[in-house]
Amino acid sequence: MALAAGDQIPDVTLMTPSAEGPKPVQSASVLGTGTVVLFGVPGAFTPACSDTHLPGFVLRRDELKAKGVDTVACTSVNDAFVLEAWAESRGAGDAVLMLADGNGDFAKAAGLDMDGSSFGLGTRSKRYAAIVTDGVVRWIGVEDVPSSVDVSGVESVLAQL
Repeated sequence: MALAAGDQIPDVTLMTPSAEGPKPVQSASVLGTGTVVLFGVPGAFTPACSDTHLPGFVLRRDELKAKGVDTVACTSVNDAFVLEAWAESRGAGDAVLMLADGNGDFAKAAGLDMDGSSFGLGTRSKRYAAIVTDGVVRWIGVEDVPSSVDVSGVESVLAQL
């Protein structure tokens, strides 16, 4: 069953880029305090993810912060090295906390995994965005079409805050 409003964020180990190399973090810890906007993408460097989804959250980070968001985080079924390179290539800086879900554990635990094998991608995450308050999902928008950034884009999130 897919993550829904009222559900607790799954607690799995993710990896985050750091100066010392990839660092393990628990999802319940990094997403469990304050107001978090979490968005998931099928893959770093893919067209909709790189051209629309990530840039929207980077460009409008100040608006999200003004509406009470403490952390903006992105998860993708990629490794921490890829997410670090992707964040650098898109000028994300420290605006977005990158969370590598290399094995798809978070996507599976959240019921948001998808089969991208017809595109040569294997198991990936569905495209979504969620507002999480103290570890509990307050709102979630999941795209029906992986290349769409309608219900999961920054505009939709801002409208829900």
